[in-house]
Amino acid sequence: MADRPLNEIGEDKSLLIVDDDEPFLRRLARAMEKRGFEPEMAETVVAGKAIASARPPAYAVVDLRLEDGNGLDVVEVIRDRRPEAKVVVLTGYGAIATAVAAVKIGATDYLSKPADANDVTAALLAVDDELPPPPENPMSADRVRWEHIQRVYELCDRNVSETARRLNMHRRTLQRILAKRSPR
Repeated sequence: MADRPLNEIGEDKSLLIVDDDEPFLRRLARAMEKRGFEPEMAETVVAGKAIASARPPAYAVVDLRLEDGNGLDVVEVIRDRRPEAKVVVLTGYGAIATAVAAVKIGATDYLSKPADANDVTAALLAVDDELPPPPENPMSADRVRWEHIQRVYELCDRNVSETARRLNMHRRTLQRILAKRSPR
């Protein structure tokens, strides 16, 4: 975190954290409060959208997959109510396709879990034109292949037959790949 120049929090310290993992949610809220933010917590898409509508935050950390839906719905409400808000999408299911979708919808950054309060603070307060440092452990070739397949799968609206056709791959082979966990 000390390697990158960071902006100041500013006068509005409001921070919305939306995550259905309650222990993580509380831990992150306490850590962000110690860093000067004023966190408000929500565990569902419905609660996150309600808070974002009533009190649009200056900052937000939103989990992508929540029990009652997709965290990107909360990001959309924040963007509609407060376009200049800094929003970080956080997920345990890191894939390039979802990162692209998050950024297109207006997220400032995208972090894969496990991310700590330092990572979140760095993402929320990053200077806009500052590039992040290169990854210490870049993706393996297997992971890059898997990410590409996932991206095409998402672009084809999760249609296995269409994805297989576009990747010039047998449908059953693709189904086996999709059924496996992502490589490291």
